[in-house]
Amino acid sequence: MKLATFLSPAVFAATALAAFSAIAADVNVRLMHVDQNPDVTTFYNDVARRFEATHPGVKVEIQYLENESYKKKLTTLLQSPDKPNILYSWGGGVLREQVRAGVVEDLTTPMNSGWKDTLMAASVPPYAIDGKVWGVPFQTSQVGFFYNKDLFAKAGVDAASIKTWDDLLGAVKKFQAAGITPIIAGGGDKWPLHFYWSHLAIRIGGKPAFDAALRNEGKGFASETFVKAGEMFKQLADLKPFQPGYLGATFPQSSGQFGDGKGAMVLMLNGMLGSMKANSADKAGIPDDKLGWMPFPTVAGGKGDPSDTLGGMNGWLVTKGSPPATVEFLRFFMDASNQKIAAEKGLYIPVVNGTQESIKRPVLRQLAENVSKSKYHQIYYDQMLGPSVGAVVNDVSADLASGRTTPADAANAVQQAWKLAN
Repeated sequence: MKLATFLSPAVFAATALAAFSAIAADVNVRLMHVDQNPDVTTFYNDVARRFEATHPGVKVEIQYLENESYKKKLTTLLQSPDKPNILYSWGGGVLREQVRAGVVEDLTTPMNSGWKDTLMAASVPPYAIDGKVWGVPFQTSQVGFFYNKDLFAKAGVDAASIKTWDDLLGAVKKFQAAGITPIIAGGGDKWPLHFYWSHLAIRIGGKPAFDAALRNEGKGFASETFVKAGEMFKQLADLKPFQPGYLGATFPQSSGQFGDGKGAMVLMLNGMLGSMKANSADKAGIPDDKLGWMPFPTVAGGKGDPSDTLGGMNGWLVTKGSPPATVEFLRFFMDASNQKIAAEKGLYIPVVNGTQESIKRPVLRQLAENVSKSKYHQIYYDQMLGPSVGAVVNDVSADLASGRTTPADAANAVQQAWKLAN
């Protein structure tokens, strides 16, 4: 005789619920991110706890790994039985490699079920490959110069007057004359230096030059656009504008140095704001009323539009074999009500439609408007070109800054790496 005949409906229901909970209790969703800002971690944990409250038996673990460690350990992490279910992603070539390796889930069906319609139109393409969607974008960013208003005033430099590359070089000399370090850089991680070379290429050649290089047309990444970008970066580097020991400074360390007033400017994405807070001596950094932002300068005769932007379209990937609760959590995380909280707190710039209006922090609102108006938002070269080529881009950028290579050799190295990878 069946067990159910010996139990009342209420007892049977309680028994079934207990059995379900016992099974569901085994469901763990692990999300790994790279944002050092403790306020971001607090936000992630709050979203996780609220999701758990409506999904009995599901446990969401928020894990943090420092940016460079994450990049270096990611391949090993993906081979681990305890791999994260949700991965932080920059899209681009790294994502293409992960798709080829078969380590991430195809999210086309859930994204095409009304989900992607809730996102900024420009945010989805970086996660679409061969007609399929492999990731969920959640935040955007722009690279530009953050600056210390007090140090600008002390040196007599007007940020609004820095429009061209020559203007920037002139400002560097003024800071040096005033005994102020012009620029802080995290050269130890190399990628912060690639923002100069790649941004100059964007200003010089615009989108057509980059697209032609991707197609290996002409000399590709060894063409005049990229050689000239190296030559102009060398103009800056020859002035020795960076803080002492910059080639050994990591991104977190450099963010703290800028937050401590050790230099007038830093060329960085808006993630610097959280890193500055975490790494400055007072754990606050430069207050918003003393913090300015200006776009990367234009180049005389350049074909790039001044509104062209360099930055990220960062998102989440789901690793192969993750439980269905993983996608459920991502849907919950990406709900406009949750992303408006991130916007209001100034944690990042969400890509969910209708959330940008909730951004209260002036500098983030400005960057959100810039990206929304940009006709060409270039994903960071070191991510867009894939891990092997991206590593070369970062290496040659550091070598250009230190004088260990020539502009022509740097451009040739990137082109050879691109040809080898494709």
